[in-house]
Order: sequence, then C-alpha cells, then structure tokens
Amino acid sequence: MEHARPSTTERFKERLKDIPFKPGVYLFKDSSGRVIYVGKAKELRKRLGSYFRDDSCHTPKTRVMLRQAADLDTLVTTTEKEALLLESSLIKKHRPRYNIVLRDDKQYILFKLDKRNDYPRLTLTRRVVRDGSIYFGPFTSTLAARDAWKAIHSVFPLRRCKQVAFKNRVRPCLYHHIGLCLAPCVNEVSKERYAHLVARVEMLLSGRSTELVRLLTVEMHKAAENMEFERAALLRDQIRAVEKTLEKQVAVLPDDEDIDVLGLAHAEKTQGEDTVYGLGLGLLFVRRGRLLDKKRFFWPGLSLDEGQEVLENFLAQYYGPERYIPEKILLPWDLATPIEAEPDAELPDTDDAEESVFLDILARVLADRRAGPVRIFGPHSAIGKKLVDLATENAREQSGQGERAPVMATLDGLAAKLHLPGPPLCIEAVDVSHTRGRDTRVGLVAFENGEPCKDKYRIYAFPELEGSGDDYAVLAAWAQRRRKAGPPWPDLLLVDGGRGQLAVVERGLMLDGEAPCPLAAIAKAREQAPGADSQKRRRKTHALDDTVYLPGRKNPANLKPGSAELLFLQRVRDTVHDFAIGRHRRSRDKTALEGELLRLPGVGVKTARLLWDLFPSLQAISNARLETLEKLPGFGKKSAATLHAKLQKLKG
Repeated sequence: MEHARPSTTERFKERLKDIPFKPGVYLFKDSSGRVIYVGKAKELRKRLGSYFRDDSCHTPKTRVMLRQAADLDTLVTTTEKEALLLESSLIKKHRPRYNIVLRDDKQYILFKLDKRNDYPRLTLTRRVVRDGSIYFGPFTSTLAARDAWKAIHSVFPLRRCKQVAFKNRVRPCLYHHIGLCLAPCVNEVSKERYAHLVARVEMLLSGRSTELVRLLTVEMHKAAENMEFERAALLRDQIRAVEKTLEKQVAVLPDDEDIDVLGLAHAEKTQGEDTVYGLGLGLLFVRRGRLLDKKRFFWPGLSLDEGQEVLENFLAQYYGPERYIPEKILLPWDLATPIEAEPDAELPDTDDAEESVFLDILARVLADRRAGPVRIFGPHSAIGKKLVDLATENAREQSGQGERAPVMATLDGLAAKLHLPGPPLCIEAVDVSHTRGRDTRVGLVAFENGEPCKDKYRIYAFPELEGSGDDYAVLAAWAQRRRKAGPPWPDLLLVDGGRGQLAVVERGLMLDGEAPCPLAAIAKAREQAPGADSQKRRRKTHALDDTVYLPGRKNPANLKPGSAELLFLQRVRDTVHDFAIGRHRRSRDKTALEGELLRLPGVGVKTARLLWDLFPSLQAISNARLETLEKLPGFGKKSAATLHAKLQKLKG
C-alpha cells in the first residue's frame, strides 16, 4: 500500500494546475469511489495545495485520510457562503468517514406559541418555522418537556384543540367542563382575557418567572381583599406552579440573555469492557440568564488537535434551518474580534486566516436562518470564562453509563451479528399493507442512533398495481423507486418479511451488481390454534424467536431469542408495520368517505376530495359551519349554502 502513495500524491499535484483559485468544495474518494472526506475552501487550489506540501503539520486523522485517498473531485461555487452550505449538504448526504459527522442531530423539543391566531395554542414541536410563531427552549428531555406542558395547562387554561376542530366545534369540549380550557372555540372567553392569559404564559416560558410571581401575588392579594376567594385560590396555585419551575433553573448570567455555550475537552467513553478515548463537546442552553438544559457529544479517536475542525463542522451542521438559533454563541476560546452579522449582511473583504473567514460566513448564514442578528464570540469576561469552564467540564463527563450507552451497545452488537461494516446508526425499514389488494401502501420508517426519525418517514402508493394483491410485485416496484431516489443510503435496510421479500428488494436495489446498502429481513413467528377459523389460526405472538434473514446466507442470523439486538429489530419492524397499516387505513377511509359524499346529489369528485383534505372525518365535514364553506376555493355564498344544506343530511 505504501509504495503506491508517491504516485497518487504526484497525480494529485498534477491536477492542481487545473483547479482554479475560486471558492468551492472538494471531495476525496477512496479506491472504491466512496467519498471519505468533504472540505470547503476560499481558494480551492491554495487549500488543496496545502495537503501535498508538508504532511508534518497535518493531524493524524488527515495523514490517515490522505493515505486512503485515491481520487479527488472539486465543485466550484460563486461565494464562500455557497461553499459552506454545499459542504454541509454533502457531509449529510455522504457521511464521509473522515469528516466530523453530527450523528445525534435530532431536533430537540421546543414550545411553540402561534401568535398569528387570536386564540394561540401552546404546542410542542421539533421544527422552527418562520411563520410568526414564538419558540421557547430547547429541551433535550422529551419527558420533561411534556411534563412542563401539562403543568402549564393545568394552571393556565389555554386551548388544546387543533385549528380544524377549533373552527368547527359547536359546543365546549371536556377540558372546558373540568376547568382546563376557557373554550374560546365557542366564544366563552373574550379576546382580551385570553390575550392576558397568553401574556403570562409567555412571561413564564421566556424566563421572566420572578416578574410573573410578583404580578400574580399583587393580583392574589387584591382578589382576597375584594372577597373573590375562588380567584385568589386560582392565582395562588399559579404562583406555586411558577415557583416550582424556578427551583429547577439555575441563574448563570446577571442579564436576561439567550446564549449557547460550547466547550471542548479530552474525554473517554466506556463501551462494554472497553474504554474509548476521544474528543467531547459540551453544549449549554442559557435562556433569559438561566441554565435551561445541556447536551454532550463525543467523537472517538480525536484529540484537541482537531478542535478547530470539530467546532466548525459542529456549528455548520447543528444550527440548521429548523433549529432554534440564539442571538449569541460563546466559543471555547477567545476571539480577537467578535463576529457579528445581521440578516442579508454583506461579507466583509478580509485577508485574515480562513478560520476567521469561516466564522464571518457562518454568522451571516445563521443570521439569515434566525431572521435576526447573531454574535459569535469568545470568553472575554470572568462570567464568560466560567460558562466555558462549565461547558468544558460537561464535555469531559463522558461515560458508557449515559442514556445513549445501552442503545449504542445494541447497535454495536447488531453490527457484529449481521456482519455490518459498522454500527447501523441509520436504519430504514419497509412494509406493505393492503386489503385484498386494494388501497396498497408501502410504508418506510427511519431510525437514527436507535430512535425513530419521523421527519424521514415516507409512504408510497402504486396505483398501477391496485387490485393485484401481489406483495412481491409491490416490493419490487418500491425497490426500483428507492434505487432511483439514490443516496443517502442507510447503514441497514430492514424488510418486514422472509427470504422471498428480501430477495425481491435486493434485486430491485441492485446497482452495478450489488445492493447499495446492507439488507436484512425479519419474519414474524406464528403458531397454529387448532379449531379456529382461518383468520384466527394465524395469530401474532410476542415472538422471542422471530427469524432474521441476510442476503446470500442459507441459515438465519445468529440472534438469540430475547436478546437486545433482536428486540431492537422487532421494535423497528413493529414501528414500520403500524405506520404502513395506519396509512393504508387512512387511504381506505378516504375512499369510503369520498364514496359517501359522492352519494349526495350535486357533489362531485373534486368537491369530495377538497372536503376530505380540509376535514379529518365525516363528522367534522357534516358539522362544518356555513362561513367556513364560503371560504373554500371556488365557492360563493350560494354554492356554500347549497353544500351546507346537503351536508346536514349526513347527520341524519
């Protein structure tokens, strides 16, 4: 292997003559054509030339990467900003071996308050959408966020129903009758009183809890003086609930600021009986001056020498378009001049180091995504240094006993049992559902780092195969469609079925004579019940002995019944099974509903589909208000009145 290195290096040096001094992205590939590293550059030829002059200044990871590199591609961009965005996209797509890939990049829980509505609803979400809503958080613990959501609703009775139900409700729901909703859906509360309640919830979530307690205390005493004891008791309960949240938050800043704080440190992680050494990153979420939550990340085999690259890749990948971005980001080291940017700001001309240029570009990108100013700076003050020290200590506290350790151990075990090249951090699973060949749907679910990634769930319909009832033909058609979609490919594709389903999917995915990703199939264990009818004879058990098949192997995979690895695959299989059945039933119900509507005189296919898309059920359609129907596309007052009269017949 070593004797081929000089010729490869010389070949790369020759190619440098054809590479322009322009911004862009470069991709190193190994001998099989797989992308192993993606980088960006302000000047491509200058940056690539630095790889082949003197390797003594390279980090160990870079030296190993260059020994594996066999080919090089470049993509020229117009600006450095485009290069940064393209690099992040390519890293996410190819997951290169020698890049810092943010594996645990799931969106954390946020509170969302939709201020566009006269009666806002407080919900939990993982996505930030620039639609005028206000977001609070983030929370790394879903359970803690849901508990907080329930506690808020128990003392601040905001509405809970979705917009469609809210518009079409004709009488208050159960929550109103038990005192947990003010029933704005039927005008039981004025807009002013509801806005007053929303303002208090905003104060609580934005960290102004102390101010809120003072306000509530004054109102409680005033209510008691006026002998409004029920109202005073309600205010007392609200004060206690707010004080309970205050007890869980630690004040770390004297000012009401929103800051994310980053720290880097050497760290270690226990995996089974082994200890893995690497680089840890700690992230603190400070909201309104209080430490709200924290998160740790770990990359094995890296050291502080790669700290600059780790930080750059983390910032670019973590703060995506749907992530909550604070106004300030505190880095682990000092910057001579803080980087500040406004939305749509021009990038200043500079001859400084490429790292400084990167931060300028990143700040501008984040400002655009946030739709507000972003400041990236180092720890200048004593408080800033204390926060960085806290984040650094958080980065250092890595161990195999954390919440992700059992999951990662299971994924490592799957890699060994299924003969995978590495732990299946990204898994896709597929299943077919239909009723006697009708309303056929193929469901696909995705798991990342052992947890469902619902943003990547997909449903596929095959109208050309309707009525066939042939699962194999449906899976073959799906596999061809998935092959055309291309990368990113999962670390494992799991098929709900046996050897036959696995073989069909493998043939459909073939690229240049082989499947683009590892495959497996899991078959449910079933047992016979003598004397039962044909439908009951096949009953599902909690099958500890479900069978897992691999392509090209006669015998099933060696997964012990009840093992963590088999239980995990069963969980993935059950998830895709439930998802496919749910979407199939929705399609079946839609067909039935359209048929019911089409029986009404004067209601055609177009109108039936329009009503189905806007309302969740037949009952909701029949209860639709006249003013709601008047706002439908293509409807006027007369046509809406006619349709409303016809829909009333459905109630009878």
